[in-house]
Amino acid sequence: MAHEHDHHDHDHDDHDHDHDDHDHGDDHDHDESPEARAEFERDLIRRHALAQVRQYPDVALRMKAKEVTEFDDDLVELAERMEHLMADAQGVGLAATQVGLLQRVFVFEHDEEGTKTVVNPSIVDRSGETETDSEGCLSLEGILVPVERNVKVTLEGLDASGGEVKLTLEGMNARVVQHELDHLDGILILDRTDDEHRKEALGLLRPQPALR
Repeated sequence: MAHEHDHHDHDHDDHDHDHDDHDHGDDHDHDESPEARAEFERDLIRRHALAQVRQYPDVALRMKAKEVTEFDDDLVELAERMEHLMADAQGVGLAATQVGLLQRVFVFEHDEEGTKTVVNPSIVDRSGETETDSEGCLSLEGILVPVERNVKVTLEGLDASGGEVKLTLEGMNARVVQHELDHLDGILILDRTDDEHRKEALGLLRPQPALR
């Protein structure tokens, strides 16, 4: 899941190649403040990370992930890789299907406890109360649509070492894990929003013709 402000980062052409970022030119380098340079470097890191995240309409995003049965070093390495990728992409959640692996694993940024890995996750309890708010997605660059979610959920699963995980989550934390669990079932925010916003989003996601 992407930070909600991510869509503001894409007023420029989303299809620019990475080398287009160097349009600043060396003659402007001496005019850049340290803050501007740091922001430029963060953007480069983010673009590199997003290049490793499957983008709509990649078929992996529509496939249902399988239960994890082996808790080994490979799983730990996958979780660590996903955590770093999520951070570099400036996201708050990332599912294994988004990196092309059909395993029931996701990572998310708990706003109080830091990064969490959840393997074979399931929501065992949901509040009756729901709330509609805007959601973005690292696999749907530049898209922000309203999605209705349960305000409070109880999530159970395992960590990358096979230890039990049980989390009662509210607000943004609850929204993020519902978003990531959807990914593991091949469900996208496009499926959860209303017809008007879906149509608008699909229009933005349609490949743009290349200028010759």
